[in-house]
Amino acid sequence: MSFLITGPSNAKTTLLLAPGAGVPATSAWMDALCAVLAEAGIRALRFDFDYMAARQRTESRRPPPKAEVLMAEYEAAIVAAEGLGVRGQLLIGGKSLGGRVASLVAQTLFDSGRIAGLVCLGYPFHPPKQPEKLRTAHLLDLTCPSLIVQGERDPFGGPEEVAGYGLSDAIHVHWARDGDHDLSPRRSSGATLDGNLAEAVGEIVRFAERLIGQS
Repeated sequence: MSFLITGPSNAKTTLLLAPGAGVPATSAWMDALCAVLAEAGIRALRFDFDYMAARQRTESRRPPPKAEVLMAEYEAAIVAAEGLGVRGQLLIGGKSLGGRVASLVAQTLFDSGRIAGLVCLGYPFHPPKQPEKLRTAHLLDLTCPSLIVQGERDPFGGPEEVAGYGLSDAIHVHWARDGDHDLSPRRSSGATLDGNLAEAVGEIVRFAERLIGQS
């Protein structure tokens, strides 16, 4: 397991991140997010699931496995991160698929004291145009402190839909202004991706600081 590490080595919070289904951990979006996290004093550890690493080696278009199949890989990444001697608290999460997989392993890890919380960016509540295929069952009774940053126009789940899901009180959702699944707004909205990413990181920092205060 190898990581792309950004941010200060003595950070009070380390965030383990896996990317979405179609891009690697080195994507421009992940680069931009982690640069802002580093400026805010949060250390980010990025990694790719095996299917994405294989894509990069072979230039194939191997599709991702089901999220449940990737749970063991995410847990292995946590073990590897712990082996680096993480200082302070450890949060786990990711973009889209990466965040969903993290959410599936979060409760057990939180209960055992290995992580302090969960951060999901662009959570795929359902496939686009298939609102009946919800991926929320495990989020209804979650007690692990969780932050979801979601675009207001995200086709994987928007404000009106999410409000009716009955998500656990442990989950806070921050809505990125006019954002799509990548938090990118339309030019006509007056918002910008840079601005939405800055607000997202601000929410992550406040979330992390609350958890430190509760520990």
